[in-house]
Amino acid sequence: MSTLNFPTGRSIDLACLGRLAVDLYAQQFGAKLEDARSMAKYLGGSSGNLAFGVARLGAKSAMIARVGDEQMGRFLTESLQAEGCDTSQVQIDPERLTALVLLGLKDRDTFPLLFVRENCADMAVDADLIDESFIARCRALAITGTHLSTPTTRRASQTALNFAAKHGVVRVLDIDYRPVLWGLTSRGAGENRYVADAQVTQQLQDMLPHFDLLVGTEEEFFIAGGVADDLIASLKAVRALSAATLVVKRGALGCCVIEGAIPARIEDATTYQGERVEVLNVLGAGDAFLSGLMATLLQGKDWAESTKVANACGAIVVSRHACSAAMPTPTELAHWFSGSRNPQVDADQQLAHLHRVTTARPQWDDLCVMAFDHRSQFYDLAREAGASDSRIPALKKLLVQAAAQVETERQLQGHTGVLIDGGDYGRDALASATGRGWWVGRPVELPGSRPLRFDGTRSIGSALIHWPTEQVVKCLVHYHPDDAYGLRLEQEQKVLELWEATRESGNELLLEIILPKTLSVPGQEDAAVLRAVKRFYNLGVKPEWWKLAPMTAAGWSGLEQLVNERDPHCRGAVILGLNQPIAHLVDSFRNATNPIVKGFMVGRSLWVAESLAWLRGQTDDATFVAKVAANYTVLVDAWRNRRSMVRAVS
Repeated sequence: MSTLNFPTGRSIDLACLGRLAVDLYAQQFGAKLEDARSMAKYLGGSSGNLAFGVARLGAKSAMIARVGDEQMGRFLTESLQAEGCDTSQVQIDPERLTALVLLGLKDRDTFPLLFVRENCADMAVDADLIDESFIARCRALAITGTHLSTPTTRRASQTALNFAAKHGVVRVLDIDYRPVLWGLTSRGAGENRYVADAQVTQQLQDMLPHFDLLVGTEEEFFIAGGVADDLIASLKAVRALSAATLVVKRGALGCCVIEGAIPARIEDATTYQGERVEVLNVLGAGDAFLSGLMATLLQGKDWAESTKVANACGAIVVSRHACSAAMPTPTELAHWFSGSRNPQVDADQQLAHLHRVTTARPQWDDLCVMAFDHRSQFYDLAREAGASDSRIPALKKLLVQAAAQVETERQLQGHTGVLIDGGDYGRDALASATGRGWWVGRPVELPGSRPLRFDGTRSIGSALIHWPTEQVVKCLVHYHPDDAYGLRLEQEQKVLELWEATRESGNELLLEIILPKTLSVPGQEDAAVLRAVKRFYNLGVKPEWWKLAPMTAAGWSGLEQLVNERDPHCRGAVILGLNQPIAHLVDSFRNATNPIVKGFMVGRSLWVAESLAWLRGQTDDATFVAKVAANYTVLVDAWRNRRSMVRAVS
């Protein structure tokens, strides 16, 4: 077992004090940073990564840092909160900006780094705002070496360490040596991991006695010990100053844990083997390692189990883009240790799928969605009314108002959704709906196309890079498993193309299946739909959502069984409307009490007649909104009461 004595009965497992920044990763692999043309944004900073990673692994973490009072600072705090990390101790700086880091991936050994940290917020963390009562609620405190490099951060670190010592909190130092942040290299040499410097060594050594656990690479122990290129001599110098447990990270060789005297050779230290994987990006591996180590130690596991998890976390992260976002979940680790994983990490489709579906994401267990993503139908309505289709965008914005009105009246927060197109008709409405905390879907299919075609593009992947991540990709495919072979294959290839594009873009996928009328056999529709769903699972397509016509109770049970077998992390199914009368839809809800059914997505049934009247000038905006809201409310109430309707009938 570990000799570290973590206190029990406290609400925070690990508080992290140190760097918290925005990472901007070049998306072009193999290019110089100068040649990068697009970047992906992630939470970064070694301490931020640690707080994020530990929370993702199920421990309760907290962040002690400082961010700017601006968009990037809010991005960081919101990202931590979404993962379950306590941000109550993140200070807001009214003057300084949040730190940024620009990163490139030239090759597996070359990763240009540019720290944009001039007078940044996290290096101005205020010692006077460190809360002793909060530190007293923690089991462990981790500090990054960078926060020992300036008088301001050093004072904050010392304050937190003193409180931790007073209240029996285990104190951890991630040496995290970045010479550029100590002013030892040019600004553009951020990837340089080691420069010998006696002053840095002295500043670190002054602080070493205050820690119970020291973690670092061989080069980081060189700087802490002050003996360049001699690991054992450096470790002995550290041991002369500190009785802390030492964890030496050695990459693919694993790590060494030294709790007592320093051995004559590093090979004689207790060693835990690492994982050998194909490396995409070594950045973040150390933070992932420490996340796995701390999360597991805090669970009361021994060094063998904790380093096993730590080494796995590091191995997974080096095979992925980014640091924090690449951190694995407990479900991913279970797959990793299951014995059934692909030795080539980036080729393990199940691991990639689990990373998408088991990370923190908004919960949508009960959805009431108003659909007005229709395009040709609105055009036809305008023609029937003798109105210009230029009025349709305003009409769709009124439909957003109707959804918002019902959300307020029926306390539908967290359950409201809309389906809106992103073209000329729906663009303004879609923009007004996005960012409200609603479920927002957006179509990609060319209306009425069979075989399936995408609307406005031949390259769906290049289109999705412009979509907000919160928008769910909705694709309607008129499909039957008994379609002619050539047609079926062509449609399936389009769906596979879309599936792959959404895996890359990060958008969720809703696959809507409508059986062609020419192939529908009365009484056999449910069976055909289930065969279609099974066929897409056989192809490897695992959409987050299925949108299907109302089925019998037996049909929904069959879907539940199929989904549980093929993708238990699927969000579920929603009921489409097919322009059926509202009363018919209400009646169909009685069959939809199976937990696989998460809600409804209904459109024309709610607004066709009302839209026609508005386009003809027979009704004003307020009346239109009120009538559509009333129709929507009928469905919302019926959905919420569907189980009581079943009991009343029985």
